[in-house]
Amino acid sequence: MAAHSRVLAKKTPRIEWAPRARAARRGGRAQITKPDVALPLTLQVCGIMDLPVEEWRAHVHRRWRQLPSSAQAALRTSALREVLRHCSSLLQPEDEGFLQRLAEGFSVEKDPDACLLYKEEGNKAFLRKAYQAAAGLYSKGASHARPNTQEMALCFANRSAAFFHLAQYETCLEDIGRAQRHGYPERLRPKLMLRKAECLVALGRQQEAALAVRDLEQSGAAQQASTGAPDLQALQRRLSHLKARVREDTGPGEAPPLSVSHASEEVGPRAKNERIPGTSLSVSLRSDPSRGRYLIATEDVFPGELLVKEEAFVSVLNPGETAGLRRGLEAQRDGRATPGDCHCHRCLKPIVATVPCEGCSYAKYCSQQCLQVAWERYHRVECPLGGTLLTLGVFCHVALRTVLLAGFEAVSNLIKTVQGTVSSEAASVPDGQPPGQKLNTRPNLAESSPHGGASGVPIPGCDRDGSYQSSYYAVFHLLPHTKKHSPEHKFLCGLSIVALCRKLGEADWPPRAQGPSAQEAALTTERTPEPSVWAEAMLRHVLQLHCNAQGVTALQEAGSEGDLVTECQQVRLATGLFPAISLMNHSCRPNTSLSFRGSVGSVHASQLIARGQEILHCYGPHEGRMDAATRQQKLRSQYFFDCRCQACQEEEVHGAGVTPKQGGFRCPTCRAALQGLDPLGCSSGSCRAQVSRAHLLGQLGDLQQRVEMAGELLRGDRTARAVQLLLACRREAEDFLTSEHVLMGEIEDRLAQAYASLGDWPKSAAHLQNSLQVVKAQHGPASVEMGHELFKLAQVLFNGFAVTEAVSVIEKAEKVLSLHYGPENEQVQELQQMKACLRELPSHPGEPTA
Repeated sequence: MAAHSRVLAKKTPRIEWAPRARAARRGGRAQITKPDVALPLTLQVCGIMDLPVEEWRAHVHRRWRQLPSSAQAALRTSALREVLRHCSSLLQPEDEGFLQRLAEGFSVEKDPDACLLYKEEGNKAFLRKAYQAAAGLYSKGASHARPNTQEMALCFANRSAAFFHLAQYETCLEDIGRAQRHGYPERLRPKLMLRKAECLVALGRQQEAALAVRDLEQSGAAQQASTGAPDLQALQRRLSHLKARVREDTGPGEAPPLSVSHASEEVGPRAKNERIPGTSLSVSLRSDPSRGRYLIATEDVFPGELLVKEEAFVSVLNPGETAGLRRGLEAQRDGRATPGDCHCHRCLKPIVATVPCEGCSYAKYCSQQCLQVAWERYHRVECPLGGTLLTLGVFCHVALRTVLLAGFEAVSNLIKTVQGTVSSEAASVPDGQPPGQKLNTRPNLAESSPHGGASGVPIPGCDRDGSYQSSYYAVFHLLPHTKKHSPEHKFLCGLSIVALCRKLGEADWPPRAQGPSAQEAALTTERTPEPSVWAEAMLRHVLQLHCNAQGVTALQEAGSEGDLVTECQQVRLATGLFPAISLMNHSCRPNTSLSFRGSVGSVHASQLIARGQEILHCYGPHEGRMDAATRQQKLRSQYFFDCRCQACQEEEVHGAGVTPKQGGFRCPTCRAALQGLDPLGCSSGSCRAQVSRAHLLGQLGDLQQRVEMAGELLRGDRTARAVQLLLACRREAEDFLTSEHVLMGEIEDRLAQAYASLGDWPKSAAHLQNSLQVVKAQHGPASVEMGHELFKLAQVLFNGFAVTEAVSVIEKAEKVLSLHYGPENEQVQELQQMKACLRELPSHPGEPTA
């Protein structure tokens, strides 16, 4: 089996162990990323990264408390122009100075000392053969280096060496080219060229490799290198040997497979909808006073069918828990990777070799092309404001980027239609706007619309012929709910936007290259209490984001490169606006699943949706995670509505039942289920035992702490001690928890993780099977949660060579995940690769690893 082990290791070298609760729902509204965790009261409305930093919020709160009641009452108005007029008059130089000091603490300037430190740490990791970690540290060093300097060139060259050892030859070649463009020292050039030749040989590009070697021979540079003369003849012998080997193969032995992202970029709805671009022909837009705008199925939609595939009109990468939320050198020199280090700041695609912005240390991209597009469309304005934008939060950043993408004339025309200063016919787009960013003229109310509401009135956001484009016009018509936000919240948002616009005015923005008229320049730099057009649009978008922002999520790995098991946690990658996806109403029992690939969101039917039935999405609170009262509280506080979905109505009529959502308690005498409120009584007719709820909750809390302690032991490589503790927790849990209790499932999952890290695949699989039964009871056999647990079990069985059982589980996982995410999903494609690999092996059903 040794040969087969090597083959399999190329496919799944490590198991990605995603936490049960956090990996379940890959997409959702921006603020509710961990719906099973109660957020502090002050953060239930918005996520911690969405709002300004705590110090600015506290400062604005003190200012609010100091305002006379008449000033507070004035901010109850729903007219954004009036809100901004009041905030502009109330913003004092002291406020601006305080904000400036906070922004200086979030410096995104280039730091040569940080560059040197990261490069040195990268060298240490390289010597330890931790090549992935080394590449990340070199990337951080490059982000702090100035362009066209030796420091920048050396960071790229060193990173190319790390990628060479990781067998990522194409990426290595790209970094070699970057090092040369930024002025790589001539004395070190032979080393770089030899690495380039080795990459070309490994990729089967023999002619290019021969040219690279010939160039070295003819120049004589290799013999003059201070590091010693490389053995070119040995390289030529290796080149000749590899040429012969490659000719025998159908392709280069080490060439990486086609990436999933490229293979799936053209996959979309099977029949495109001309009236709602990016949606299936099975989707139609409707509107009525009770539900607002919503989507329905125009024909029967089968499970797994792709209904919507939409690129965000705007998206902003979240700063993460380290880089953006801690200050100064401590944050700058933190070697841990954040989402901003691993994803492109424009397209959000995962990247291994970042291309840093030449002006700041924060923005990073997947390619020079993404960098250039971002710079031209918005980053040249954002770059000098990096610290201010990090201080004011993601929502302010999204609002600014939205108006930058839309352009001044488009924003101005729409704001003037709201103010009533021009007719709706004037809300048109200037010539020369990029595709997909043009405004649609407002619908003519006298004309009938096939996508009209119940009264025949055209739907807001649709153009004259009833089409709903993913454009700024559609974004602008997302509801801001100005009447429902508290006056203090509007004061915080308004003061922040006014302060940001004044910073923009100090920068003489918009840039002269855009050719603004004198009137436009005056609007953007005004200092009078009268708010600017930009400010009003940005405040509107900040308030819109409260209810319409989509949280783009991704799984991020954590762990050492040599571990058999690496933990994954779901992170909030970015915040974006998706006009078509935002049309879906909420249900605590949705009939769709939302997932993301970069800045593209996809909605798949998770069950049969009959013709005429509404297409529903879950905003976060799900019936499988929390009871109706908790769901209603969260939805009311963030989205301003009382949910009347089928799940909530059923719970209202029938009650929550005797068993809580997360499972129940067992009788200490006969082990039957306990029921009732307080005290709980045994459900067995022959047993009269009673137990106080407080006692059970205390016992549960103690057990949860010990399970979490076991998790810390696992993360600290103290696996044997973790197993002992978890087995003890399991024995205690069986005495007072029902078998379907969520904590029973978590204990089994952690035991499976522990045994997998020890390479004991049979025991790991057995505990995962127990965990699956809990997930099935909690969420159902076709739930997305079940799909993720089956994926883990498939990896364990695959590594343990349980061929027959592995194929069966792989097919189940593939079916469930395809239902929710589509066949182009990364996990689905990995499952297909595992299945293909297993079918190539001789039949060894159930053969143990040893």
